[in-house]
Amino acid sequence: MRRLLVTGGAGFIGSNFAHYVLRETDLDVTVLDKLTYAGHEASLAGLPPERFELVVGDIADSELVDKLTGSHDAVIHFAAESHNDNSLHDPRPFIDTNIIGTFTLLEAARRHDTRFHHISTDEVYGDLELDDPSKFTESTPYNPSSPYSATKAGSDLLVRAWVRSFGVQATLSNCSNNYGPRQHVEKFIPRQITNLIDGIKPKLYGEGLNVRDWIHADDHSSAVLRIVEAGEVGETYLIGADGEVDNKTVVESILRLMGHDAGDYEHVKDRAGHDMRYAIDSSKLRTELGWAPSFTDFDSGLAATIDWYASNEAWWRPQKAATEAKYTELGH
Repeated sequence: MRRLLVTGGAGFIGSNFAHYVLRETDLDVTVLDKLTYAGHEASLAGLPPERFELVVGDIADSELVDKLTGSHDAVIHFAAESHNDNSLHDPRPFIDTNIIGTFTLLEAARRHDTRFHHISTDEVYGDLELDDPSKFTESTPYNPSSPYSATKAGSDLLVRAWVRSFGVQATLSNCSNNYGPRQHVEKFIPRQITNLIDGIKPKLYGEGLNVRDWIHADDHSSAVLRIVEAGEVGETYLIGADGEVDNKTVVESILRLMGHDAGDYEHVKDRAGHDMRYAIDSSKLRTELGWAPSFTDFDSGLAATIDWYASNEAWWRPQKAATEAKYTELGH
């Protein structure tokens, strides 16, 4: 491989992947991104212009997608509508991007016989009980509980069908919750950090007992690259870093790391259908492909994330007021 086409590469996880690949390999990267509210050209600042190109466009634009797919060695498909609250308010964009967009990309990969990797989420599996010792595996049945996770489940199934029916050279990965730099302030961790920078108490859904399995975006990037390089076509790999932490503990850790009392937060109305617990068993990825995470201490990764937001206010400030206004309207 020489050239990667990264869809959604101006978003949170996609931009971190672009930075990682251009820093750690000699591959060239083209980002295809619609630059919606969650995609920022500023997230791609500093990338080497001789090895990087940004194309502004829609993954549902079949003519553009066909042209780009035919001139690249692999498509790494990050692009997605991904915010659960938004999917509950207006599901239609999730259908258009996550289903129609993925279909459009798969058809282009089929025509050009281009290697394809599909990025998905552990939310397609539904949730686990807090006292359940089990974790999600590649064979866990799908049980999505929101319009967001349902459309991601649908896109996963499209990929699998195109592999079996048409021989598309595709792999899939389902990852746990990412954190790190360049994440939109609507998301849980950056929202709490930027609230504290602004002198506003963090907000906690319900009692905050919901557990997420956190992974740093750089670890997600290294895992995806490993799957693209060595993964078996048609296989699914779960990506996780054994980072199970409940939301209450996350908020308390952010407060403590930023010099505040750990209990100085506000409870807000819980999200409808809020999944209780996600947990990833990534042993297949580790055993078969030899991958391991680098960020194994959540607090140190969280501290580095706090430092990034504190040092990059110009990146997140334009998003903040509108985001908080939307949360106020929703009662969160």
